[in-house]
Order: sequence, then structure tokens, then C-alpha cells
Amino acid sequence: MFGAKKKTIHRKSKTPKRLEWHTDYDLTERVRKMVTDLGFLHIPKHRIFCFRTEGSKSRAYARIWAFPKIFQTVLDIEPAYVIEVINKYYNRLDHEEQSKVIIHELLHIPRNFSGSLLPHRYGNKRIGKEVDRLYRNLKP
Repeated sequence: MFGAKKKTIHRKSKTPKRLEWHTDYDLTERVRKMVTDLGFLHIPKHRIFCFRTEGSKSRAYARIWAFPKIFQTVLDIEPAYVIEVINKYYNRLDHEEQSKVIIHELLHIPRNFSGSLLPHRYGNKRIGKEVDRLYRNLKP
């Protein structure tokens, strides 16, 4: 008790970094072109949007966000999807890997474009294997 040292807790930062989203029109155009090149006719290109995120603690390269049916019905809005790329990881990837990440996210969109998302495994398909196959077909 006597002579014991006090424990000091050090914080990394007094003010946490804020999470920021930025619309990325260049990425949106790239994704829309890939939708055409991959022959994803079930995806209306004008209903896909892309954002870049700064300050996220996520370990993912990217993620896709859906617009659930209940909100579509209440707000009388068509289904839409947002692809969010996490800058600190996505920017480190080369062009090929970035393309594979985008394909991966697009594969979560169901054929009926309902506003829901497909899991990584559905039916007898796995998104990981589909990504490689589609990327090989995408290359000129």
C-alpha cells in the first residue's frame, strides 16, 4: 500500500477522429461501367451510389448498404444500394484488387434488385469463387 505507484492510463487521443463520408463520383462511374461490362442487367446503374469513408474503425475494404423494403414502401422510393469503400484499406490495393472488391460487393445484390442483400454463401454459390471467375471474364 505504502510506496505503491499510481496507475496511469494514457489515451491515444483526447478528441476521437470523426467518421466522414464523401460522395465519390469517379468511383460511382467506375462501378457503373463494371456493371455494364459484367453484364449485370438486373442492376439499374442509376440506383448504385458510392462513398469513401475516412475515420472508420472497420477492418473491411468496402461494404454495401441496402435500402430495406419497409423504407422503400413508407417513403415511396425505388430500391437503391450504396457501396462504401474504407479509404485507409481500399487505397492501398492495386487496381486489380480494387476491381475484385467492387465485384464482391456487387455480388451481394440479388437478381430481383429488391433492396435486400445476399450472404456470402447462397444456394450452391460462394461469392469468393464468383469474384475470381467474373474478374477473369472482365479483363480485356
